[in-house]
Amino acid sequence: MSLAELVCPAGTPASLRTAVDAGADAVYCGYQNATNARNFPGLNFTPDEMARGVSYAHERGAKVLLALNTYPRAGEFDLWREGADLGARLGVDAFIVADIGVAAHIAREHPEKRLHLSVQAAAASPDAICYYVREFGVKRVVLPRILTIPEIRKLKSEIPCEIETFIFGNHGLMVEGRCSLTNYATGLSTNMDGVCSPAHLVEYVKDDAGNLSTRLGPYTIDRFAADESAGYPTICKGRYCNEVRPEGYYAFEEPISLNLSRLLPELIDAGVNAFKIEGRQRSKAYVRKVVSAFRAAVDDIRAGREPKLAELVALTEGQKQTEGAFQTKKWR
Repeated sequence: MSLAELVCPAGTPASLRTAVDAGADAVYCGYQNATNARNFPGLNFTPDEMARGVSYAHERGAKVLLALNTYPRAGEFDLWREGADLGARLGVDAFIVADIGVAAHIAREHPEKRLHLSVQAAAASPDAICYYVREFGVKRVVLPRILTIPEIRKLKSEIPCEIETFIFGNHGLMVEGRCSLTNYATGLSTNMDGVCSPAHLVEYVKDDAGNLSTRLGPYTIDRFAADESAGYPTICKGRYCNEVRPEGYYAFEEPISLNLSRLLPELIDAGVNAFKIEGRQRSKAYVRKVVSAFRAAVDDIRAGREPKLAELVALTEGQKQTEGAFQTKKWR
């Protein structure tokens, strides 16, 4: 079995320290601007915070991966160029990129830095991945969550770079890096502005019976009874009503979390080099518990012991979990 690096979310400086202390081999984080795909108020890092975070991680033997994984609009490339140059000066260990212009700039100006291809690039074929390796020197690809383990094993044999897969957290839509739902509803793009369901456009409306409606811009995207806990206001996981189904139904995706804890040995055997935990918007408590659990699990597997991860279902979205496409695909 190959060793598997544990790559963990750091949405804030406090979460970075928590993830490192809980046993992360690497943390991934972003700036407080549109260069990363979690551009939300209250999240992410100022330059000074990034510098301190890099120092904290490096002093404890962990790496920092900087997410510059959104797509610049025409004429607005300076923000991404400056972010890459700053990251190189601060000593980040790798850049996570999706846009070929951003990749080209880093490969040209900072060839000593590792490039990791973001899941936002939606590269899942040998030809696509080999293109990025050949043209920009990409060292690792983060695979979309649409591949089975046999497909990952075959892909590993056909590409000259490392593989990283998501193992826990948001399940995501099937074609990652291509979401246009938020853009349709609000005019802001998940893939260019880094905002899915921007908070300033979310509104909660309670009726006289205590029922809660969630609105994103002009659209009602969910309704919750008085005795229900309101979910995160994401348009792709909203419940919608019509004349046929007035009780509401999930038009795109039901709230559910990816949990591949049971498949870790098989993923390692298939050649996966790094396991990624999603959750830069989640609390320090979530980060501590999930990272600690997977740290122990990976260490158990390396030592030939049975990992213990049953309790993680309590941290999944809606207390529901799936192995997604990693076992068998149910669509073609």
